Amino acid sequence: MRFARVTLAFLGLLSAASCQNVPAPEYSKPVAKDLQGSELLFADEFNSDQLDRSKWNVVGPEFWVNNEQQAYIDAPETIHVLPVGSVEGADGGVLVLQPNYRKDYKTPSGRTVDFVSGRINSRDKFEFTYGRAAARIKMPDAVGVWPAFWLLGNGKWPETGEIDIMEYVGEADWTGVALHGDGYAGETPLVDKQFFAPGTDATAWHEYAVEWTPEQILFKVDGRLTYRATRTMAEHYGKWSFDTPKFVILNFALGGAYPYKTNGIEEPYSGLPASTVEQIKQGEIAMYVDWIRVYGSHQGQ
Repeated sequence: MRFARVTLAFLGLLSAASCQNVPAPEYSKPVAKDLQGSELLFADEFNSDQLDRSKWNVVGPEFWVNNEQQAYIDAPETIHVLPVGSVEGADGGVLVLQPNYRKDYKTPSGRTVDFVSGRINSRDKFEFTYGRAAARIKMPDAVGVWPAFWLLGNGKWPETGEIDIMEYVGEADWTGVALHGDGYAGETPLVDKQFFAPGTDATAWHEYAVEWTPEQILFKVDGRLTYRATRTMAEHYGKWSFDTPKFVILNFALGGAYPYKTNGIEEPYSGLPASTVEQIKQGEIAMYVDWIRVYGSHQGQ
């Protein structure tokens, strides 16, 4: 597949009235475009009967970080697409990332785990610099799960930057965002939690988005600004690591560093309680993705 690297011009905010004048005819129900001169660069509505591998890579069990309690595998049980009408509230078909209980599963490297799950990315197929990335996602109600939607630089980490658009550790009233770069990685100071309004939580459909320019990164939930991180803020700690191309990642981890630091659960698995294990065994836990869309400018492509 041809590598699509997109470098975008500086992007300003549009008024609500002008947003409706930016067309995206090939996709149904496009979200409002917040960025001046933007156009649809990449999208997956998940309306086919399987994952589009011209757009996505599937990560395998050789990948392991953050003391996560699962292994990623390329299998229908962990990554599949449901047809239109299968999931209530979805606009069309739905990508499903679903952890499964697999007692004593052994990875090629010899690691033994009791869970398998799914992780996909667009590396070498689509990458972009500056723009708006959004996805409509529905999460499960289960402590210690760790699904995420994020962007990652294609060079050495963290020098080429990481933008965490949505992270969820199973406390349904909030989701998190973070930036990782040269000098502010791991326990980064550029992190925030946003709390849902009464009457809704992470188990409902929500649009999670980032608007990324050379000077700032805006995080939004359902169009509401929840956190702003600027170049000046980052440069208090190190180098601004967000002028290079990033690719898209969707994954469903279990337990490990972030859930454990949030809930302190040690047994039966790090960050993952027995109640969630039982939900996984019953097939009750999944991350649903209605669509993903990236907007920007083709200038400099």
